[in-house]
Amino acid sequence: MSLIDSTSLDPLERYLNLTAFRQQLVANNLANIDTPGYRTKDILFQQEMERAEDDLDDEEHRPFVLPVGGLVERPDGNNVSMDREGLLLLELQLEYKTGVELLRSGLRTINEAINDGRPV
Repeated sequence: MSLIDSTSLDPLERYLNLTAFRQQLVANNLANIDTPGYRTKDILFQQEMERAEDDLDDEEHRPFVLPVGGLVERPDGNNVSMDREGLLLLELQLEYKTGVELLRSGLRTINEAINDGRPV
């Protein structure tokens, strides 16, 4: 069962879940920055959002995690870039905050509708 039980907020819930999942991937990449042979992992965010929209009945949408190509590999085989992961983490934090604000706005609208248009 969804925590947000409104069809108008379902896409926003999927967006927040996917953003949080990607934040975990970035944190995992950073945690393995000194692990020999570790390969940076990520998801194709837009494609995963589209896939999540198609999987409306799927309670547990599991994104496809892919290795990131085109990164500079160190002699130990690790290709994690502190710069890439740091910038991506900042971007994801802003996206998540925006999603939360949109969710608050949507819930406020629902609450006002329940209370005959009176803000709470």
